[in-house]
Amino acid sequence: MNNGIFHIPHPVNEPVFGYAPGSPERTALKKEIARLRATQLDIPLIIGGKEVRTGKTAPIRRPDAHGEVLGVYHLAGEAEVRMAIEAAMAAKAEWAALPWEERAAVFLKTSELISVKYRALMDASTMLCQSKTAHQAEIDAVCEVTDFLRFNPLYMEQIYAQQPENVKGEWNRSAYRPLEGFVYAVTPFNFTSIAANLPSAPAMMGNTVVWKPASNAVYSNYMLMKLYMEAGLPPGVINFLPGSGGLISNVVLSSPDFAGFHFTGSTEVFRSLWKQIASNLERYRTYPRIVGETGGKDFILIDPSADLPSTVAAVLRGAFEYQGQKCSAASRLYLPASRAKEFTEALVEEISAIPMGEITDFRNFMGAVIDETAFDTIRGYIERAKNSGQARILAGGTCDKSKGWFIEPTLILTEDPRSESMVNEIFGPVLTAYVYDDRDMEAAYRLVDSTSPYGLTGAIMATDRGRINRALTALQNAAGNLYINDKPTGAVVGRQPFGGARASGTNDKAGSYLNLLRWVSAVAIKENFAPPSSWRYPFMMGDD
Repeated sequence: MNNGIFHIPHPVNEPVFGYAPGSPERTALKKEIARLRATQLDIPLIIGGKEVRTGKTAPIRRPDAHGEVLGVYHLAGEAEVRMAIEAAMAAKAEWAALPWEERAAVFLKTSELISVKYRALMDASTMLCQSKTAHQAEIDAVCEVTDFLRFNPLYMEQIYAQQPENVKGEWNRSAYRPLEGFVYAVTPFNFTSIAANLPSAPAMMGNTVVWKPASNAVYSNYMLMKLYMEAGLPPGVINFLPGSGGLISNVVLSSPDFAGFHFTGSTEVFRSLWKQIASNLERYRTYPRIVGETGGKDFILIDPSADLPSTVAAVLRGAFEYQGQKCSAASRLYLPASRAKEFTEALVEEISAIPMGEITDFRNFMGAVIDETAFDTIRGYIERAKNSGQARILAGGTCDKSKGWFIEPTLILTEDPRSESMVNEIFGPVLTAYVYDDRDMEAAYRLVDSTSPYGLTGAIMATDRGRINRALTALQNAAGNLYINDKPTGAVVGRQPFGGARASGTNDKAGSYLNLLRWVSAVAIKENFAPPSSWRYPFMMGDD
């Protein structure tokens, strides 16, 4: 029946709802939060479209009110991992054979379910599970999720449309096959949108997936899985497998059918798993595709020509939105000596005004960090800075885990540009500033470029066009996403393809066609309409 040449509906970025007092979306969201808090969930694995409960469970706690349990989730064992691999492989042939537009329709349908029918559910579950404010949940769990699910089908169409040239008598075609095996997707706690994209992007291209969600995000990720199923995703295409990352990875990476790895998480874990994949190469049917977005130690360079109010706003939002738990969050700040006092005074004043508390109170700008392990790690950096003799806490620095894992937005001023809080990824609401000598801007650029092993995002705050150009040229390898007069966070699908290099990952640019290219294997097909009838060539005829 599908004998037309179809085109994906033109995607548009999902508008961000404001949740202002008295708005209908605010009323609906508060009602949904209350409903979820009143019901504890028992979250199963989903393998081959069926719910599987192992009996081994872990609690789901609100980070900003850790005495409140939202439910429990079941943990996969080795047997369930093998079941998930078998289910993925059993579903593979039929899913790959489905016309591409039918695969696209599943995810386009999911985007509509999320943006309309289940908007409040996705926002509320992400707020409660991951301690996001209404705004942070909205831009993540609704807007960016739906953007991925709308734009990626368009990129799929564009990839399939890329065809070679032809000459008289022959027809050249390119087919884009799914990988020969299954894809393993490992997703982080901090973005529901990443949890949506990492399994769905390979699946769109005809692959089947074993999905290991972060333990601290199982609650909202389970909602996503249920919506895929409601939208018509066939059983076994995506298999939802919470549990121990080490246990699941050991089984998955030992399978001969492992063909791809889609990962977002820490640099250390990514490197460890890449080494494990390399050690198993002889087992695999094909060389696996490895795509990873890992850590960041993201900078804001304040040029002497920077505008004060917009710079302060960019710094505060870039460093402290979602408690700094973004791989793109601003973590190191470079202040020009000629204006350092002006900027630090303004920053300290504004940081002291940031409200922090439970995300159910919509007046708060910040919630809690994700769990006690993160809390203890972040607090350790703050305490060591206090005792270093080379740093001062200019703002914040207080940590309290009595009711939730709360850490105040903290600004450290260091005399050492290579101190640990300027080099290491902290993944919390801690910003370290260093005052550079703006009489030598080339030295400042070299310092920004060389301090961190990462290369994810960075921002340049300046009004002088020549100085902006100099900074862009000097810092072109320091970040995969560079921002001019904006915070270094908040990449939008279709507008700022996201990813970095160095220790920040493989830079395969989520939110663009480049990422989807990684999940197909091209085959070139030549058809000769006028094949020769003799093996002899003209140059062989006679001897002059």
